[in-house]
Amino acid sequence: MKSQQLQQTFGNIDIYLFDQLLKGTYNECKTVLDAGCGTGRNLLYFLRSGAQVYGVDQNPEAIAQAKILASSFPHINLEENFRIACVEKMPFENESFDLIISSAVLHFAENQEHFEAMLNSIWRVLKPGGYIFCRLASEIGIEPLIYFIGNGRYMLPDGSTRFLVNQEMLLRLTKNLGGQLYEPIKTTNVQNMRAMTTWCVRKSYSI
Repeated sequence: MKSQQLQQTFGNIDIYLFDQLLKGTYNECKTVLDAGCGTGRNLLYFLRSGAQVYGVDQNPEAIAQAKILASSFPHINLEENFRIACVEKMPFENESFDLIISSAVLHFAENQEHFEAMLNSIWRVLKPGGYIFCRLASEIGIEPLIYFIGNGRYMLPDGSTRFLVNQEMLLRLTKNLGGQLYEPIKTTNVQNMRAMTTWCVRKSYSI
């Protein structure tokens, strides 16, 4: 497939989400939610595949752009599927989605309580057997270079402040949620300025 065709099919997709698509991980996912979708950059492939695609974001302008992206797909109800909402208060029924994407969202948590509220909201609307694809900032590999400022937040070498996780925390959360990793935890160190970790969790089926 030529680069232009790739761009038309996948858009400006997160490369690690693209990796999961190439592996076929989400082939059976028919309901997809991007929690903190922004303008919808990770949703084009799913829209083109015929999946029921949803997005929430607290920024009205971002949701307006996401609706424009989805407007050429007649199977999508723009008003129902794309909503202005906070991730911790998503307006969807329990166990609604096969796949939930959270790319560069959870590290904007104000504190541990806010982080857990967002994560629990995501977990609530995920179906048993469903997948979470999460990319978020972490302290992995840059521990000596960050400065703790309180409430789980750190100053990074690039000058930004983020709520940071580490591998131990992610493994503990996976266990406490009742999930399992479907991909090893992977972290990209961006020139010692920040670290971005991919956390892929599958929700266990109820016994």
